[in-house]
Amino acid sequence: MRTNKVIYLLIAVVFSAVQLHAADTVIVRKDARMDILSAKQIEANKKGAQLTSTGLYKGYRIQVISTGSRDRATDTKAMLGTNFPAQKTYIMYQSPNFKVRIGNFIRREDAETFKKDLAKLFPEGLYIVEDTIEITATEEEEPIILQ
Repeated sequence: MRTNKVIYLLIAVVFSAVQLHAADTVIVRKDARMDILSAKQIEANKKGAQLTSTGLYKGYRIQVISTGSRDRATDTKAMLGTNFPAQKTYIMYQSPNFKVRIGNFIRREDAETFKKDLAKLFPEGLYIVEDTIEITATEEEEPIILQ
């Protein structure tokens, strides 16, 4: 629905900017803001394609441990929270193990980079796993609403 509004707006702007100077010459003057609007719409469409039915996005997390001990899992989560406060940590229970995961990465490359930092504390047993992740939009990424 919103995409249709964007398309109609683009068509209206293009037709209003067309000036015919000769029988075979067309000059189109485009507002530079249209490029910015198009780029934002493309980015919004890419993110929309990654959206799952639960409202979360497809992405990656790093699994730090998988253990049968709840205490070990909570201790690991606390240590991760202390050492990496900018990253969110999660404990999942998948019978019979507790799995501790960290991060919300859209791109696998970002997860690989963070995994290298994490390897200083956990030299082995780190795995990048596909998961549904939480994304919070920044002000620049807020949806464009045309009226």
